Amino acid sequence: MLLPHGTAGDVLPYIWLGRRLLEHGHAVTMVWVESFREAAEHAGLTYIALRDDGFADLMASPSIWKPGAGMRLGYEFAGRCTAKYVAAVEEDIALRGPPDLLVAPLVTFAARLLREKLGVPFVSSSIHPFPFVSAYEVPGGLPAVRLLRMLPLPLRRLILFRAAPYDRFALPGVRQCCIEHGVKPPRSLRREWYHSPDGVLALFPYWYAAPQPDWPANTFQWDFPLEDMADATPLTPELQNFLEAGDKPVVFTLGTGNVHVRAFFEAAAKVTARLGCRAVFVTREPQQTGTSPPETFVTAYAPFSRLLPHASAFVHHGGTGTTAMCLAAGLPQLITPLTFDQPDNAERVVRLGAGLSMNVDRFTEENAAPVLQRCLQDASIRRCAQTCAERLRSRRPVADLVAWLESRMHHKRPSDS
Repeated sequence: MLLPHGTAGDVLPYIWLGRRLLEHGHAVTMVWVESFREAAEHAGLTYIALRDDGFADLMASPSIWKPGAGMRLGYEFAGRCTAKYVAAVEEDIALRGPPDLLVAPLVTFAARLLREKLGVPFVSSSIHPFPFVSAYEVPGGLPAVRLLRMLPLPLRRLILFRAAPYDRFALPGVRQCCIEHGVKPPRSLRREWYHSPDGVLALFPYWYAAPQPDWPANTFQWDFPLEDMADATPLTPELQNFLEAGDKPVVFTLGTGNVHVRAFFEAAAKVTARLGCRAVFVTREPQQTGTSPPETFVTAYAPFSRLLPHASAFVHHGGTGTTAMCLAAGLPQLITPLTFDQPDNAERVVRLGAGLSMNVDRFTEENAAPVLQRCLQDASIRRCAQTCAERLRSRRPVADLVAWLESRMHHKRPSDS
């Protein structure tokens, strides 16, 4: 049973994982919001939608993409969802019996609650390194990250062990649900419930984020899943014709979940006009792109595995799924991070030499045009991007991942955990 949480970039990797488990003979059920039912069922997964999830309202809030405020809203929502996940899973258990294994990201706190209540093994998973808050490699995007990195290692370890700045926003919902189900509530989500004792799955390669000494000892690291449902949503004939009609365009997006994109695309239109390049704008809110230059195509969705091989560069928000697809395409990227894992992903791409980064608030014609021009013209960035693509083509066997998950199915939790 897979219990993802978040937007398409967060959910599609779990659909990929579900596909692989199906191929190895397992029955797979996914639980999340109604809007992902079609994609999950197309992949062959059984799907259960949360009742009255409120996810669309969360995504409609302008604050969700603001640093600090977005994390607070996200954790509050995750805490409220705990009871809804538990209710959905227990209804399914009443019909078909308990699952052999739960796989969920750290903020699906219901998975840990169900482990404690029912004894079902649980693998906590992450598609990006941000939740592995290491004193040895402090992730980007944390509050006061620059100051933290300047401190001696022992002091960093102490601060990061004790710090749990967003726990308090999720804990009320989690604690209430624990009490209702007879489970001892955690005092700290981050210290007690983030990483499962039964196994931790890191779905990103070692060269993107190397294991650190303070990672959980039971971590299994694989590769980026690279799922975009290209088989279900191919490029439209109109977009295909545009791509074939001229030079390779620059692709722009701020993610599938972001509905507040007007300023970004207005600036993108000016940047492309100034540089004289063609563009593809990918957004669920095409009416917010304004008056686009003649050599611009606007689409609500396009599978990046099909689109990016036709592009010259990619300007995006730095979500892990989007970043991974760009690395797999060997394409220079300009990342304009907002919040969550995005600043950390931006730092890692810059460190790899595969792209550049600038704060989204600075994304204007004057600031962005020279940075994007460097992405388009710098041969070293293109070489590094292509090196990343070559690394992603040398992936570990999927059978290794499935075998590890199968071994977790029989890993019953200790009675004293």
